[in-house]
Amino acid sequence: MATKIIFLILPNTHLMDLAGPDQVFLEAIDFGADLKIEYCSYANNISTSAGLPFGKVQHFSKVNYKKGDFLFIPGADIAFLHSAEFTKQKLLFSWIKKCYEDKVIICSVCTGSFVLALSGILDGKNCTTHWKRTTELQKMYPKLQVIENVLFTQEEGIYTSAGIASGLDMALHIIEELKNEYFAHKVARELVIYNRRKGNQSQHSVYTNYRNHIHTGIHAVQDWLQENLHKKVSLVELAAMASMSDRNLTRIFKKETGLTVNAYINLLRKEKINELLNHPDLSRIQIAKKVGLKSERHVSRIIHQ
Repeated sequence: MATKIIFLILPNTHLMDLAGPDQVFLEAIDFGADLKIEYCSYANNISTSAGLPFGKVQHFSKVNYKKGDFLFIPGADIAFLHSAEFTKQKLLFSWIKKCYEDKVIICSVCTGSFVLALSGILDGKNCTTHWKRTTELQKMYPKLQVIENVLFTQEEGIYTSAGIASGLDMALHIIEELKNEYFAHKVARELVIYNRRKGNQSQHSVYTNYRNHIHTGIHAVQDWLQENLHKKVSLVELAAMASMSDRNLTRIFKKETGLTVNAYINLLRKEKINELLNHPDLSRIQIAKKVGLKSERHVSRIIHQ
């Protein structure tokens, strides 16, 4: 059964906080992820903080969820979130808490963390919000452990993000956990995001570290190499994939990535080898074949580079 991504749309929702993660999951579905997107609210005639109206959205009480589904709460206008009109929505906060108790993974974007705080599920946990609101969140809810200067947090089935673009980073991180790193990279590439960010950690993956460019020919070569590392290929064949000469590929690849083609291939091999070494049923010679090497000696040389 497909994993549901449920978006709770509040009145005065910030459009980017909703649309960014929503598009990430939509692209993931297009790439074959077994996901289903659903929307809900507690109000009728809702619109974004910019005044863009939504059509009819089902009431949250009508949502059928299961363990492992995701509930996303995009940020909304902070004045509205502090208003009596919103803070009196006790049934909504109880429902969010029930979702969490039923092992639905809860995710907030930007000021959505204030909604989680109102529901009580953030007490004692690390969390974050937009940098303008971290001090306010901590003062209003002293039981929270509000972390500043991070893109997103993850603790005990709850994600919170700093908002806007960091909502995309958080959604891509979730896709990576549901699928794998390369799948998340393909989704990011489809969104023209070549420089992904991970919470408060540096990104140290060869799959993304050398992707911070927009040259489609070089991306095509990188894609092929990542997917066909076990195959032998010539520089001329790679150049044809990029629709250029082998001499031009050598020059442009170094210019865009900072690496030679051969150095990039060896980094791919090293990362793949380290991943395969976690499988004790694979011999060194089997690992060598999976990364296009001829012997165990070549595997050892790549590991120690």
